[in-house]
Amino acid sequence: MTRPTTGMVLGKFMPPHLGHVYLVEFARRYVDRLTVVVGTMPHEPIDGALRYGWMRELFPDCHVVHLDEVLPQDPSEHPEFWAIWEAALRRVLPEGPLDHVFASESYGHRLAEVLGASFVPVDRARSVLPVSGTAVREDPLGHWRFLPECVRPHFVQRVCLFGPESTGKSTLARTLAEAFDTVAVPEYAQLLIAEQDGALAYEDIPRIARGQRASEQALARRANRVLFCDSDLLTTRIWSETLFDDCPAWICEEADRAAYDLTLLCDVDVPWVDDVHRYRPEDRRAFFARCRDALDARGRPYVVIRGDWAERDRAAIAAVRALLDR
Repeated sequence: MTRPTTGMVLGKFMPPHLGHVYLVEFARRYVDRLTVVVGTMPHEPIDGALRYGWMRELFPDCHVVHLDEVLPQDPSEHPEFWAIWEAALRRVLPEGPLDHVFASESYGHRLAEVLGASFVPVDRARSVLPVSGTAVREDPLGHWRFLPECVRPHFVQRVCLFGPESTGKSTLARTLAEAFDTVAVPEYAQLLIAEQDGALAYEDIPRIARGQRASEQALARRANRVLFCDSDLLTTRIWSETLFDDCPAWICEEADRAAYDLTLLCDVDVPWVDDVHRYRPEDRRAFFARCRDALDARGRPYVVIRGDWAERDRAAIAAVRALLDR
């Protein structure tokens, strides 16, 4: 019986992009068994465990391993550079012979020689997919089309629609999503309260928070450079404290940690429209002040959106364009 052929791809994948996908897809079709080694170091721009997770998701039928040792990164850094790398790779590679090393970098020749394998060059000129990890890190939005779906949430620009009830947040989120050819995360509280015919209890607050978080995480993969979020966990916290004088600790903690690139704080200078999920119309001005104070306390960048509906649309679109053009 013929022994299955084996191969290895080594990289930082910081982050994985479609050039890496092509490299690995090429290699996994060239050999019977492919090992993908994700090499990471502490204090790199993108967390190593995250990159390892991305590669495992992208290539579930490959043997993906995480090499997180502190190793020299260039032969000039250590006289035993190649011996050190050989030993490290032998610790994570499967037992048995290695037939092929696949790479689009010049080090592939020497690495294959050290490991007793043949070198298979893949798109050394980067003409098939002209992209690099450095280029993506420097301008992720400009290289958006080269990012795999699972990587996009790490770079997507998140814009939160924030503020009191009946200030046009949901409509504005949909308007912005259409204007920027992307998706908007709906307000989960609105859906849940409507399902309950307007009823809301303290026990519903964790359900709202989990639903809002899950929806944002799911739709971040579908976003085109920017994701519009109608509400967030900070909104959930403020409403919980307003209505029930309390909020679960985990929601408070996540609300404080949540990062948005821009928040559009909608003012109350538009008429109140009653609905089953809306509360306390007489407190809108005080609620607006509380929202603004919460943003200031957390240092979240925001723009106040006010005026008639057309003015609000124009101001919001201009603010988002400024964000994407930075």
